[in-house]
Amino acid sequence: MLVSDFNYELPEELIAQAPPAVRGASRMLAMDRRTGAVTDDRFVNLPEYLRAGDLLVLNDSRVLPARLYATRGGLRTQVKSPEPSGRIEVLLTQQLGPELWTALVRPGKKVQPGETLSFADPAGAPVLTAEVVAAGEFGERTLRFAPDPRFLQILDRIGHMPLPPYIHRDKDAPDTDEDKARYQTVYAHQPGSAAAPTAGLHFTPEILAAIRERGVQVETVTLHVGLGTFQPVRAERLEDIRLHTEHYTLPAATASAINLARADGRRIIAAGTTTTRTLEHCATLGAELAPHSGQTSIFIQPGHEFRVVSGLLTNFHLPQSTLVMLVSAFAGREAVLAAYAHAVAQRYRFFSYGDCMLLL
Repeated sequence: MLVSDFNYELPEELIAQAPPAVRGASRMLAMDRRTGAVTDDRFVNLPEYLRAGDLLVLNDSRVLPARLYATRGGLRTQVKSPEPSGRIEVLLTQQLGPELWTALVRPGKKVQPGETLSFADPAGAPVLTAEVVAAGEFGERTLRFAPDPRFLQILDRIGHMPLPPYIHRDKDAPDTDEDKARYQTVYAHQPGSAAAPTAGLHFTPEILAAIRERGVQVETVTLHVGLGTFQPVRAERLEDIRLHTEHYTLPAATASAINLARADGRRIIAAGTTTTRTLEHCATLGAELAPHSGQTSIFIQPGHEFRVVSGLLTNFHLPQSTLVMLVSAFAGREAVLAAYAHAVAQRYRFFSYGDCMLLL
């Protein structure tokens, strides 16, 4: 199959630039994946689609304020930068070790291995330094930060939320206070993602309580969203697509709950494509799921046999993206593209801050 087989027309004004005024107030397109029939609904009604015995699995990864700004070789007052703004944008995408990170750097061509980047606080005082130790394609760099036990606390102080490029903010104000609260799920717990698991952004504590009251079991996995979220598909054929690896953890309680649900023939509903990829990857490791941590680069495309996931909650994804391919694998390409066309006609809001689909 070709990547172009997963294209669709999307008016730019349907790309959500901000979350709904109230968390959980988004629209939801419910789709019967056996028939392709769709129903226009609201996310607040999600509990009505679930039943006692269902297992809902969430991704509890927490988004890091991973967008940073640096100067080359030293402090801004000491180094004459070749860029008019004097600023290097650094987006941390994955932690490789205690001080080692992959990152997307702009302008990448002028930041080469052996250089040092300096990061300052809002007052201009240096708080972090990193050596560029390797260069990859398309602006990817490997950075080694000077050891600092306060690293995550410093990130919280100087970093910005890594909003996707289709969410437009002023270059001097790359996020807002609202973004810092709303580009994060209410159950985010494990820090490490460079992007939000966006299907989870709709949940509120009240909606989760209503789901549990219906007898639905709720468990979590952790998958730290990494570089693949920010890199466009550059292949023409699906068989040539290779995804970056991402770190995940399958807790003991979740592994046990999935094994029991599968044995009983109960539905397992994944909140998001990141949860889906984690569960389906783990299912390739053995008939029974066991608690563990690891790396996955699983690419789910049409023809994939789903071994765990029988229901999917997900946002509307970019044309020709691997996530549209995953949803198409779950419900059929023609049915999914027809549902997307319906969503466009009904003026649903698309992408990270947009509305969602429920496929059962």
